[in-house]
Amino acid sequence: MGDRGGAGSRRRRTGSRTSSQGGGSPIAAAEEVQDVGAGGDAPAPAPTPVSSPAPDKDKDGEADVGSGPRDLRCHRLQDSLFSSDSGFSNYRGILNWCVVMLILSNARLFLENLIKYGILVDPIQVVSLFLKDPYSWPALCLVIVANVFAVAAFQVEKRLAVGVLTEQAGLLLHMVNLATILCFPAAVAFLLESITPVGSVLALTVYTILFLKLFSYRDVNLWCREHRAQAKPASAGKKANGGAAQRTGTVSYPDNLTYRDLYYFLFAPTLCYELNFPRSPRIRKRFLLRRLFEMLFFTQLQVGLIQQWMVPTIQNSMKPFKDMDYSRIIERLLKLAVPNHLIWLIFFYWLFHSCLNAVAELMQFGDREFYRDWWNSESVTYFWQNWNIPVHKWCIRHFYKPMLRRGSSKWVAKMGVFLASAFFHEYLVSIPLRMFRLWAFTGMMAQASTSWPPHPPFPCGWGSQPWGQHSQLTTCPCLQIPLAWIVSRFFRGNYGNAAVWLSLIIGQPVAVLMYVHDYYVLHHEAPSAGV
Repeated sequence: MGDRGGAGSRRRRTGSRTSSQGGGSPIAAAEEVQDVGAGGDAPAPAPTPVSSPAPDKDKDGEADVGSGPRDLRCHRLQDSLFSSDSGFSNYRGILNWCVVMLILSNARLFLENLIKYGILVDPIQVVSLFLKDPYSWPALCLVIVANVFAVAAFQVEKRLAVGVLTEQAGLLLHMVNLATILCFPAAVAFLLESITPVGSVLALTVYTILFLKLFSYRDVNLWCREHRAQAKPASAGKKANGGAAQRTGTVSYPDNLTYRDLYYFLFAPTLCYELNFPRSPRIRKRFLLRRLFEMLFFTQLQVGLIQQWMVPTIQNSMKPFKDMDYSRIIERLLKLAVPNHLIWLIFFYWLFHSCLNAVAELMQFGDREFYRDWWNSESVTYFWQNWNIPVHKWCIRHFYKPMLRRGSSKWVAKMGVFLASAFFHEYLVSIPLRMFRLWAFTGMMAQASTSWPPHPPFPCGWGSQPWGQHSQLTTCPCLQIPLAWIVSRFFRGNYGNAAVWLSLIIGQPVAVLMYVHDYYVLHHEAPSAGV
């Protein structure tokens, strides 16, 4: 027994050393228990040093008090979270706080407006904005007459396709047709007393869209005829489709010259014509119903905000303008900035997301890129390139690049684009108001700075780089202090983005007050002074 006990004691000591050296493995611990059971009269082994276990942590990740040895050090080298060197970027809580504060502050303004003015929303008044006489609908008649100009452009293209008209004669007829599209509704809106300013804006907007669409329609068919004429004799019998390989189910020139194709393009949410538009496989009914509900809801919301919030503020701004009380003018301007900007944001979502997506879904139009991330703009040029993609594509495809191909310099082409944009802004404002103050034109040209993609795609589908590949931003001061040049030169990153937002929030109310003041003086004070 003594020998066995001694042997068991030696085995226990060996197992203890193995366990301590090997980090306390389970096998060594089991052998130790078995040996103790075999030689129970042996003395207990000496304690072996082991590493202390990590202290338990609570659900917040903090060590429990008293769960481990006392910490001699509790500090380390680190920056505060608000320091730029800390690398911290999760400000979700602060963003939520800003949203809550924005809601509360606007709720206070809305409550103050209700207490001061009462409920001003009047649906009947909205109808009067479109019609002076319920039996006279001049704006609607203008929209219906627009079909004449679309059919005229179609008939010219049909005769050009079969060679009845020469290219010079076709160009002359198209120029007369396009010029009439701009001049005819402007003359009616300016001379006809029964048409309202709001009705004039809607009619002129329809004619402006028709002008841009028919301009593109003429250009693309011309490019396809030129490509067909340049085709090799071996492929002369094949029909041209923009230089692209023939695919099953595609339309080729001149088979695209049908009324069905023309009116699909006229109603499609795009300004640039193609022979074969991308098509979605089906109409998503739930998606369409959501967009239609948004259209109805945001229309009512915009009308209510304009009547309840903007109109009283604008009316109260006339006296400070008349007295040239600059402090009160600035106060009115800042007060108008909030509802004006909110309505503009709602209008953007209503038009570019709800309306255009609803039309695209009904027509199974596949290209739904109506806007890009303009809200992240760090320069004014990035904003203008990304907030209205249909117009931006048209300007690049049918204005900027054709001017370069004709030998114009980039500076001249850039200024041409801004001049055209400024003209249409003034066209849609001054003619309905029957006054010419050039505030919209000046506002556009004050932002004159240019940055365009170096190689847009060729017209009928052949060509180089896709849309969206922009060259490096270049700015050129057109006026004395162009806004875009100032922002791009002195502001970067978040500061540039803040400057763009500030220009949007403050710039639009300035133009609104200028036009309203001049309209008020011209149509209200002048007649009363004559009496």
